[in-house]
Amino acid sequence: MTSLDLLLSRFSTDALMEPAPTGDVLHAILSTAMRAPDHGKLRPWRYVLVRGDARSEVAQRVVASMKRLDPDVDPAKIEKRQSRFSTMPLVIVLGMHLRPEHKIPLIEQELAVGAAAMNILNALHATGFGGVWVSGDVAYDPELAAELGFRAPHRLAGFLFVGTPKPDARGPKRRDVDGYVAEWTGKPVQFGADA
Repeated sequence: MTSLDLLLSRFSTDALMEPAPTGDVLHAILSTAMRAPDHGKLRPWRYVLVRGDARSEVAQRVVASMKRLDPDVDPAKIEKRQSRFSTMPLVIVLGMHLRPEHKIPLIEQELAVGAAAMNILNALHATGFGGVWVSGDVAYDPELAAELGFRAPHRLAGFLFVGTPKPDARGPKRRDVDGYVAEWTGKPVQFGADA
């Protein structure tokens, strides 16, 4: 499989089982973040690894955040998040170490965090593992962020659920890229995907 084929075959999945990457393999996967585009070389990404019994503790904090943000939250939603955070082989908290006062705009710092996370997802796939990037309302809760080590102005970008894809894990059918590409000829472009 070529590198391009590898990228074209990657898909997000939460149909994950043990094992998750560990040791030198995990270190190499996380090291791909250091190759992400990063204007100003700020390296604004930070990762918190949650494994073993700590998964239940982080799940409890996520549920507390859900209830804090919406006292009437659907119990089924609570149960789903509790289960997912408690049982994924590895949860990687995606932190953003932001510098609002820096000359590099915040949006560029946030984009660098996203680019680094994508490198990690690609590296997981390249090494036979899988993952999915999840966010939702709790990812924007400053109290949960602080509990995980990211006091304002630092924030969360979400969470990566990581493990080995189950044998029946399949990616969605991908749309063709043509509707998302236009050539500029001096006039504003229009995209087929927006028609």
